[in-house]
Amino acid sequence: MVSSEILKKYLEETIYPKLGANPFSVVYVHTDVQKSENFPGISVLRSVYDAIPMNLKNNLEVVYFLHPGLQARLFLATFGRLFFDGGLYSKLKYVSRLEFLWDHVRRLEMKIPDFVHDHDEELEYHPMMDYGLESDHPRVYTEPPSMDPISMYSMRCIA
Repeated sequence: MVSSEILKKYLEETIYPKLGANPFSVVYVHTDVQKSENFPGISVLRSVYDAIPMNLKNNLEVVYFLHPGLQARLFLATFGRLFFDGGLYSKLKYVSRLEFLWDHVRRLEMKIPDFVHDHDEELEYHPMMDYGLESDHPRVYTEPPSMDPISMYSMRCIA
């Protein structure tokens, strides 16, 4: 994970000069984000947003939130207005699949990592994962380790 300071420096030196006075959009890729492992935290996201110069904030048209999980949707629906000003919160658009992102963003102007494409393919076979109603944990989709009658009986008791 990249620190917020390094990200801010990269934005200031590389991205902001290219934007000029043009309108722009941001794509936040939330694919496979786990709070304990690779989520920077809402305060870091807020500090990055606060570091954007005001003239650029005014040109921000929309923030596409790709592959939001149920937890992220609920959190932002509950606390989003508190952590982000009304201007940013109203510009947030959830996008559950890459195919829907391409309706709004020029495909050839972005490089999407392979793991994002892989996750999108998984969603084709497990569509309820889009809504957080189906686990994306690998053990859920594998065969049971043994068909021992005792383990089958114990599984029936659990159900």
